[in-house]
Amino acid sequence: MAIPNLRCVSLFRNQKRLNSPSSGLIITTIAYLLSSPTFFATEANAFFAAYHKPPSPIQQLNPWRRSQQPSFSSFSASSSSSSIMSAPSRTSSSPDIATPLPPTARREEDRVVLAGRLPDDHPLKSKLIRQAESSTNALLDPPRKIPDPYGWLRDDDRTNEEVLEHLKKENAYTEAMTSHLSSFRDKLYQELVSCIQETDYTTPANKEGKYWYYTRTNQGESYTLYCRAPYNGDEDMVVDWDGTQEAPILPGETVYLNVNELAKDKAYCSVSSVSVSKSQKLLAYGADYTGDEIYSLYVKNLETGDIVDHDESIECSGRVVWGLDENTVFYVKMDEAHRPYQVYRRKLDGSKGDELLFQQDDDLFWTSIHRSSDDKYLLIDSSSSETTQVHYLDLTDANAKLERVAKRRQKVLYDVDHWNGHWIITSNVDGTPNMRLMVCKVGQDESHWKDMTLIENDETEVKLFDGGYEYALSNVETFEKYLVASGRYQGIPRIWVLELEDNDKEQLTVKKSTLLTFEEDAYDLNVGMNYNFDSDKLVVMYDSLTTPLQSMEITMNDPNNQEARRVLKAKHVPGYDKADFDCQRTFVTSRDGKTEIPVSIVYRRDAMEQHESTGKPLPVHLNGYGSYGASSEADFSVTRLPLLNRGMVCVVAHVRGGGEMGRQWYEEPNGAKYLCKENTFNDFVDVAKWLLDDKKLTTPSQLSIEGRSAGGLLIGASINQAPEMFGVAILGVPFVDVVATMTDSSIPLTCGEWEEWGNPNEEKYFDYMMGYSPMNNVKSGAKYPACLLTGGLHDPRVQYWEPAKFAAELRHTQDQSSGPVCLKLDMTAGHFSASDRYKYLKELSFDYAFLLDQLGLTDL
Repeated sequence: MAIPNLRCVSLFRNQKRLNSPSSGLIITTIAYLLSSPTFFATEANAFFAAYHKPPSPIQQLNPWRRSQQPSFSSFSASSSSSSIMSAPSRTSSSPDIATPLPPTARREEDRVVLAGRLPDDHPLKSKLIRQAESSTNALLDPPRKIPDPYGWLRDDDRTNEEVLEHLKKENAYTEAMTSHLSSFRDKLYQELVSCIQETDYTTPANKEGKYWYYTRTNQGESYTLYCRAPYNGDEDMVVDWDGTQEAPILPGETVYLNVNELAKDKAYCSVSSVSVSKSQKLLAYGADYTGDEIYSLYVKNLETGDIVDHDESIECSGRVVWGLDENTVFYVKMDEAHRPYQVYRRKLDGSKGDELLFQQDDDLFWTSIHRSSDDKYLLIDSSSSETTQVHYLDLTDANAKLERVAKRRQKVLYDVDHWNGHWIITSNVDGTPNMRLMVCKVGQDESHWKDMTLIENDETEVKLFDGGYEYALSNVETFEKYLVASGRYQGIPRIWVLELEDNDKEQLTVKKSTLLTFEEDAYDLNVGMNYNFDSDKLVVMYDSLTTPLQSMEITMNDPNNQEARRVLKAKHVPGYDKADFDCQRTFVTSRDGKTEIPVSIVYRRDAMEQHESTGKPLPVHLNGYGSYGASSEADFSVTRLPLLNRGMVCVVAHVRGGGEMGRQWYEEPNGAKYLCKENTFNDFVDVAKWLLDDKKLTTPSQLSIEGRSAGGLLIGASINQAPEMFGVAILGVPFVDVVATMTDSSIPLTCGEWEEWGNPNEEKYFDYMMGYSPMNNVKSGAKYPACLLTGGLHDPRVQYWEPAKFAAELRHTQDQSSGPVCLKLDMTAGHFSASDRYKYLKELSFDYAFLLDQLGLTDL
């Protein structure tokens, strides 16, 4: 499935035999995972998945749409702080500090955005305003007016002096409001740094018996080093390392790409698709130096260290795939709306110009590329949120033409991998609530798709994954003798190992299916780095709310043999003692009286024991996401520790709109998209109410909430619905101007997301979306919590003007007794903010300092 550039971190699916030792957006994602103030499992999954190819349809992510993570401004010295005046303080734990007045954004009361059929002289008349000409939904005619008093803050070119000056004043105000926290931020930063092993490495993975590939980080260096060492046998994996920067992880180690060198003298640096050629002598990668997610393509000779191919005119999506020779790479270009839509084949020797292989002109569809697990085929995925089409190119045949796996069918998602002349297919064909596991031979059309079955001991033939409600299949990867299926069961990530009959290569027959089991009740589980198609061992990544990440090797012919399992590397967390912490997984009944919302809770044992013995409420930090079918997992977060060690309880509400309980948790009629989207917000508020009234764990003044991107929409809608329930809200790059954005197809991502939220240009959706859009529903005269909003000037997923406009609207409409509204705009970054891991931690310390100050916890 293609990667829709969702307004969340691009969640690449669990990828297996990467063409590369690592993959897209790794630097950005690592930094984000290090700094996530809560447990954004949605994007944590993305990190482990980001190694091979885009997400499968069940994951619907491609989440990497509107995502989650704090951003930070370094507050330029040129900010116009002189325009900010002081007033008596009424907020924070420091009452004697004079409170500056926020910048006042002028309101243009007669300014509107039109939704529906536009007049002929309208500047957007030529733009797409509906999903398809065949749509049966009536357009609003005449068009409806959406108030847009702060619409002047939108500047697509980022050059308008009035707008830039206003953003600088916002940053200066936020700096002035938090200047008393400078030393506390430093303290938090040191705590965060002390929680990570700064000099570290990832689990080495053997690629085709030539090299071990892994990455390293060094103390004091902001970016990753890509390393490899000669492979001499699996016994090499007994790492004998003294922990120093100078010592190699494995004998013969070389650094083949040092991102610190690429980032020198640059404000931002993200690399993608770091991938070696078949001979492993050449390296291809993409580099983005602005944060706008437009990448340049580079090819490096690993024997000489020289850049042997780079064309400055090529701007691509960041996805690069090698052919099977040393002369061919494939890449994807984007259109003016930042939509990946063209696939090119490039010959490095310049013998011919770059060849356009594929072009997707439908604005709803995004295009991505990857190789099949056995490296035989280039697969081109072209997908919307609800419909998929896959093309393939035989890489072993120089004269091969692009072929289609199956025709496009409305609301049919499918994904394929290859095994010995067969397509292994995951699909919701025939309208199943979850994905089926199917098979056909290469060259056969969709009429030949059949469910994969298993013959049980009593000779009964059963479907392995029938697409029903019980098992939610997300992805299948092929090995020579096994298939590895990833999905969910009972709300928990799962992996199944399917053993194939090895005596008949013509008929694909599964002789045994094994569900991997673990001791803990709730955990996060992903397929790790597995380069080699002929392997009989599987590397998985495992963690839980209290168990740090570990990579584990499993023998696929006996996957639940605990004695045969081997922990290859366990993440070391300095100062962390698992015995001091505990967690719970429970369910909260929603307001509909029937839906059970999963809730994950983690805390220090001593804090919870004190609460249980005295009844004294505890400060609680509640996080949620709930969009695109992206799941928030019960995973471990190093950067959660400063909150937990101050006696806070961290809670994740696994609200509808995610994929935790299968696709039915996301899709209509009982999930949370289209005309049932409000289930996401209702579930979140219901969990907060349960924490306050039923569990009596906390009080409104002690309850903080957070979400990023589409999760920022969740927070904005929740504080509008029940502002009195929350003390502090952090909205990271929040998607809050829903209707105005979704009417305008000139804004990147809009067209593709009509299949997520609905199209407000149509009568069917306009009123419903207006009913929850945060920008249009701030309660006049209501007391709102203290709010911190973040954004990035170059963000292509959630434009910077959304948090800027919402901050202005909150200040204008809410009661004067409300908490402060602070806006941080990073003037050098995009959706994922800083690429520098240390800057990330500084940003996080800023967010934590704001949160803890508003909760009165700065003395702890």
